[in-house]
Amino acid sequence: MINLLPEEGKKILRTEERWKLSLILEILVLIFLFCLILILFSIEISTSARVQSQKVLIEIEEKEINTSEIQNLRKKIVSINQNLSKLDSFYQNQINLTGILEKISKTLLPKMYLTNLSYQRETFKVSLSGFSPTRESLFEFKKNLEREEEFKEIYFPPQNWVKPTDIDFSVTLKIKK
Repeated sequence: MINLLPEEGKKILRTEERWKLSLILEILVLIFLFCLILILFSIEISTSARVQSQKVLIEIEEKEINTSEIQNLRKKIVSINQNLSKLDSFYQNQINLTGILEKISKTLLPKMYLTNLSYQRETFKVSLSGFSPTRESLFEFKKNLEREEEFKEIYFPPQNWVKPTDIDFSVTLKIKK
């Protein structure tokens, strides 16, 4: 092609062509930047959604862990409470033997003494043996035992009453619960 335009017209056409080309390139760069911004924005939305879902999963797992820890603590508390109630019932069924021994020793008369004492925990039965100088003091000891509220089923064997003096006696009694 032959261009018959003067040199100035050619320059104007070239500058217009360059201007159009630069305008097209700028538009393409702007479109590229706009697409890039859209892509980055979608990536940001996607990652924030994933982060949120992970946070929700973490919260659920923490609740499960806390729930299982609470359940374990509740099981421990129930177990400890059962042990405590067993201990309480054990101590409730126990008899204060020191108090019983004190009451027995208070019922003894001055010249009397005990030589043997045995206690059966299952039946709450106490067996005593000892020495009494006279039958009257042994009888008084029997009365004293019968006056005590903690004792029941007091039994003196008949051979205790045979000798009038220097009596080796034995007695069995039960302790009230």
